[in-house]
Amino acid sequence: MILHAGIIALLLGALLVGLVSLAASLLGLRILLRWNPQSSSQGQLQLERQTWLVGSLMNLVLGFQIFSLALFVYTLEDIHSLFVGAMCATGSLNANQIGWLALLIKLLLMFGAALWVWLNRLDLATPTTPLVKIKYRFLLLLTPLLWLDFYLQASYFSGLEPQIITSCCGSLFGLGASGVASELAALPAAPTMVWFYAHAGLLLLLLGLCLWSMRAFLRLLLLIASAGFILVGLVAVVAFISPYIYAMPNHHCPFDMLQGHYGYIGYPLYLSLFGGGLFAMLPGLGIGLRRYPGLQPLLEKRERLWLWLGVIGVGAFVVIASWPMVFGRFILLGY
Repeated sequence: MILHAGIIALLLGALLVGLVSLAASLLGLRILLRWNPQSSSQGQLQLERQTWLVGSLMNLVLGFQIFSLALFVYTLEDIHSLFVGAMCATGSLNANQIGWLALLIKLLLMFGAALWVWLNRLDLATPTTPLVKIKYRFLLLLTPLLWLDFYLQASYFSGLEPQIITSCCGSLFGLGASGVASELAALPAAPTMVWFYAHAGLLLLLLGLCLWSMRAFLRLLLLIASAGFILVGLVAVVAFISPYIYAMPNHHCPFDMLQGHYGYIGYPLYLSLFGGGLFAMLPGLGIGLRRYPGLQPLLEKRERLWLWLGVIGVGAFVVIASWPMVFGRFILLGY
């Protein structure tokens, strides 16, 4: 295994997250079996104190889990120079195919961890803690994925050897390659642009309508549109945003933009996409929680902040993606 500060931090962090989540899941099983908010017994009081402590610890470790996706990608970028044939994180991932699965699990856990922290903060902010059983059921689903994340990272990094000859983004995102990545790269630019900007406009319109109206169906439409926008945004990155950033018509890699000679523009680009999409989803997810005692006033109070953060995130993604198209000299539609 390659000794690298990022690799050590990722593995130790994943192990800590797994251990804390396992301990929290054991508490969750006790809560699911014994929790009774109407009781004032010693056992119930002990469970209430423990859930506050464990909830605070889980906020910290799942906060690391959210951050670890960026650290994972940064580490892949930093070690790619060790492999013959690698020019970016794609080459690092191709050096051991387990890495692609690890990246996918990390992406799923980023959203899962963020949603658990959201549920936990809502629960702890309500005196009746109405979401205790819901958040621990959710944690019981997350814990196996957190351990899978640790296993995949350990397997991936332990299987890396500097003498490995690997391939880079051209073999995966090139127009002559086979697979989903090459099919996305081959999408026609003009129709994909129309699709992307139409979806972004619809999402911003729904965000504005939700700021103006409290109707539940608007929030459900917003939930669907924001989840779809994350997928549309990723497709757009490969199809036409990357070539504009690189000013090269056949360069569709979604990782090179994370490097210094492109101004690390990929980090704010992906942060705005995932962050804006996630915050835009929260009002719709909150619709199902309004029936719990004490939550509706809290949700209505915090919802406007989530909506505005969604507007800022989605708007920032559109601006960053559009900047090289508007102000750059490269014209993709001419190819």
